[in-house]
Amino acid sequence: MKVEFKSVDDYIGSFPEEIQSTLTDIRNTILQNAPDAIESISYGMPAYKLYGKPLVYFAGYKNHIGFYATPTGHIEFSDELSGYKQGKGSVQFPLDAVPMALIKRIVIFRVMENKLKFAK
Repeated sequence: MKVEFKSVDDYIGSFPEEIQSTLTDIRNTILQNAPDAIESISYGMPAYKLYGKPLVYFAGYKNHIGFYATPTGHIEFSDELSGYKQGKGSVQFPLDAVPMALIKRIVIFRVMENKLKFAK
């Protein structure tokens, strides 16, 4: 049975403590670098929109953290992400080595991208 989360707090709280800590760090990094982003749950995971358009998503798993910065965020940082397992618009970070500084830079890039494309 799939759980439907009502908030990011509920989502993060559903994980073991060590994963909660990492998810909270990612959330805080996003909010600090995209303070105008709207936080919600979409596709069953924490989602952030800016100017009404997707910014980034993240998700916790047993052995990794999924980070989704749309294809453009992953293309822009392809060299730095090349050491991680990836899919189109997604990357998997190992639980014990989440690159917070890289996540910060990706979020800043996505904020600027959304601002240039969608700000009125």
